[in-house]
Amino acid sequence: MAAKKVRVGVNGYGVIGKRVADAIARQDDMELAGISDIVQDYRIRVAAERGYPIYASVPEKRSMMEDAGIPVNGTIDDLLNQVDVVVDCTPKGVGAKNKDLYDRAGVKAIFQGGEEHELTGLSFTAQVNYDEALNKQYARVVSCNTTGLCRVLNALYKRGWIKRARAVLMRRGTDPWESHRDGMINTAIPETKVPSHQGPDAQTVIKGLDITTMAGAGPYNLSHLHYAMVETTRPVSLDELRHALWEEPRVAFIRSSNGLVALNSVIELMRDLERPRNDMWEVAVWEDALAVDEREVYLAFQVHNEAIAIPESIDAIRALTGVMENGAESIEKTNQSLGIVKSFLPKTVPEEAVHVAMGKVMEEAQREFMEVGFKGAEEPATPEPTKEQRIA
Repeated sequence: MAAKKVRVGVNGYGVIGKRVADAIARQDDMELAGISDIVQDYRIRVAAERGYPIYASVPEKRSMMEDAGIPVNGTIDDLLNQVDVVVDCTPKGVGAKNKDLYDRAGVKAIFQGGEEHELTGLSFTAQVNYDEALNKQYARVVSCNTTGLCRVLNALYKRGWIKRARAVLMRRGTDPWESHRDGMINTAIPETKVPSHQGPDAQTVIKGLDITTMAGAGPYNLSHLHYAMVETTRPVSLDELRHALWEEPRVAFIRSSNGLVALNSVIELMRDLERPRNDMWEVAVWEDALAVDEREVYLAFQVHNEAIAIPESIDAIRALTGVMENGAESIEKTNQSLGIVKSFLPKTVPEEAVHVAMGKVMEEAQREFMEVGFKGAEEPATPEPTKEQRIA
């Protein structure tokens, strides 16, 4: 007998909500019970075209939606009566107000990064703290920028390499769909608060991470650009850095030598790969911009604000409901369903073969290091590596 599917509702059908709804519809262990919103424009009409059941997030808006020709199945209360978990994708601050609604309905809920960490007490990035979210009532999927930072820095942090991290975030000025409203032109705006909120936010996911972030916004809308400078606990070679990033889920390399020289060319690649909505769920790290010295490693990477946190919501659904206890298995399942890859151009850029070979060389070097470290008549019968050897 097939396992019962998790029934999921999505409250808010905007930039994030519509992507979350589509991602849920692609999962074989989930069922999209419906979406809710208050609008009457083309966005909610697309939901009708896709055949998603539509509900009114505010009961008073139902008649207005119906008068506009929107097929409304009921109100948010009706939707919550059918679901195991709801993914709240409403605008910043609205989700916090909705929590009482979910409490009364007795459903689990996932909130987005616009809400405060204190709302749930659990901020989530799948590859960092999936286990922490197992069977919890609430979780908060952190923002696009924080998700990008957590993915990249986790590759270094879990190896014990990070002494202190610093990052500069150049944020897009506005989302593409609303750039006619408040797009900035011919200027850039620095955030005057240091650290910017993304650093403390990353610390709610990666406990003990020493990080400071600065941010600003520029006159473009094709994702964010991050620069990270990480002081390491020991010298880290360029090959070690490359391999650590290669092994980290949802991080992919791009190269300026392949013409991927800017944010727009990377998004153009997503178009050419026929990604839905040109979405890039991966963090794109410029491999040919990686650099190291005796004290630090240096990275530049692109974060697609509209898409990067979507797979995290899918994994959070599995974690909260407990339908899959192994985080790595959930990540892989989500990756397969959405088409998340490690290599964007595998037929002409043989990254996997290169990094498999690199990994074997590093494993052999580590083995030799361990053997040398334990030579001598006094060596223990079952040697244990030192802290320095464990992080080598």
